[in-house]
Amino acid sequence: MNESSAYINKMVSMEPVRDGVLSGLTFALKDVIAVKGVVNGAGQPDWHRTASPAPGHAAVVQTLLENGAGLRGMTITDELMYSLNGENIHDGTPLNPKAPDRVPGGSSSGSASAAASGDVDIGVGTDTGGSIRIPSSYCGLLGMRPSHGMLDITGVIPLAESFDTIGWMTSDIETMKRAGEVLLPYASNRPAFNRLLLPKEAWELAGESTRDACTAFLRSIKQKVDKWEHQYIAENRLQSWAETFRVMQGIEIWKEHGGWVKRQNPAFGPGIAERFKWASSLDESLHEEMTAKRDDVACHLNALLGSQTVMAVPTSAGPAPYRNLPAEKGEQRRRADMQLTCIAGLGGLPQLTIPLKNKDGLPVGISFIAGRFQDKSLLRWVCDLV
Repeated sequence: MNESSAYINKMVSMEPVRDGVLSGLTFALKDVIAVKGVVNGAGQPDWHRTASPAPGHAAVVQTLLENGAGLRGMTITDELMYSLNGENIHDGTPLNPKAPDRVPGGSSSGSASAAASGDVDIGVGTDTGGSIRIPSSYCGLLGMRPSHGMLDITGVIPLAESFDTIGWMTSDIETMKRAGEVLLPYASNRPAFNRLLLPKEAWELAGESTRDACTAFLRSIKQKVDKWEHQYIAENRLQSWAETFRVMQGIEIWKEHGGWVKRQNPAFGPGIAERFKWASSLDESLHEEMTAKRDDVACHLNALLGSQTVMAVPTSAGPAPYRNLPAEKGEQRRRADMQLTCIAGLGGLPQLTIPLKNKDGLPVGISFIAGRFQDKSLLRWVCDLV
């Protein structure tokens, strides 16, 4: 692998503060997470030009270093994290080591590339609308998006405050588990999960080869789960859920970054420019309405899941798209994937994706979603499954 295809700055390297649970492991860091003295570029040259060196480490960096992991570089991200594709017109497209002619997924593209290549053990990134889950699926990785509010995001460039989380990606379940033991602050004492819920509308979004791979995996664990249920969870309104997420996210993105965009008039690449323009057109007064809709969905999901149910969905509608896909086709895929990722996003729920392969040998993913703040219970349950 050409390391430059994953890293924006390989020179940012630090040894662990002390030995710990993560001793012997290394991590790469998405270029939106603070390292003391380093200027974050967030995938955008004008942002890098106008930003200042970080006064201290982000909380997640300090935690990893204090528990034995070593930092091995800052990785490429999509511009201001506003993409699921992984292509950056300024910094290049990180290699997808498992499918070199296809995109790595974004926006935590470089961290996924570095982890999938084996260059580091843990790829650390952020996830607002799917930026850990989608690259994990595309690059054949395990990926954890924690409950919203579970991890301290101090020192992380924000995108949309109602959905922003820190997440991580690994190539193997043991490393995922070790990272989770350190990063996830507590575990619930609730009974083990005993019911698996498969939302019909989510499975209908997946392509045939992805469904087949996921179904084969589910068959392999059938004896390990007491109850299985197939039902519609959104009354055929999953597209409406995704639109609620998209509008609420867009309003928050413009509130966070609109002033900077107007002052600097940055040179955004294709897709990113259009999204920021669209976000600028949104009426901020819609935020209250979207928040109410989000809260309704979150309450509904909480009632569905309770403390003993896990939901299983395809992580993405299919394998990674080819590089340099026409904008229209790329947007179609983005909208399909966001219908899948918005479930955990609107609910503020933990989601863990694990890697599978379709009939052509391409990476796809299946995800498990649990009730809010049941992150460690979910991680341990999935570890027992696989």
